[in-house]
Amino acid sequence: MFTGIVEELGTVAALEDQGDACRLTIAARTVLEDVGLGDSIAVNGCCLTVATLGEGTWTADVMQETLTRSGLAGVAPGDPVNLERAVTPQTRLGGHIVQGHVDGVGAIMSRTPSEHWEVVRVSLPDGLSRYVVEKGSIAVDGVSLTVVEAGSEDFTVSLIPETLARTTLGRRAVGDRVNLEVDVLAKHVEKLMEARR
Repeated sequence: MFTGIVEELGTVAALEDQGDACRLTIAARTVLEDVGLGDSIAVNGCCLTVATLGEGTWTADVMQETLTRSGLAGVAPGDPVNLERAVTPQTRLGGHIVQGHVDGVGAIMSRTPSEHWEVVRVSLPDGLSRYVVEKGSIAVDGVSLTVVEAGSEDFTVSLIPETLARTTLGRRAVGDRVNLEVDVLAKHVEKLMEARR
């Protein structure tokens, strides 16, 4: 489990194509301070398992399911990625409950800068709009954000200078794909309500 509060921007150091999977090597510092083999680290919102540790790098095996359902299939060496270690009982829950399970991939539709923030509009894949509500939470590339406007095909978020500077969202251009994870609580409520019908 994660909180959607990005700890650092890592860099894709290498990508080894394995046919139906890939091995992703990421250069990082902060997330490696107390990590061990088998630990979980979210990469652009995808929960990955630490397979090997190197000097300032770590690797993860990314299976086809993850490549198909997320934007990780499009990363290349040199790309920045949002990184967050899994929460501990002592962690402050500064964002919201994020599982690291990508529900779909959206695209940046527009960016509207203001003096102190930027409004970003993101497209929603089919079937996800029912989980997105105004003032609700959504994770975009693993970043916990509050929804400003929720439409049937898209939504907007406001990005403060801290988010723009410390995450990949400050660098994403119109047309770029982003990983989306809706609030898991909404999915559970929906399933419970269906069972009562």
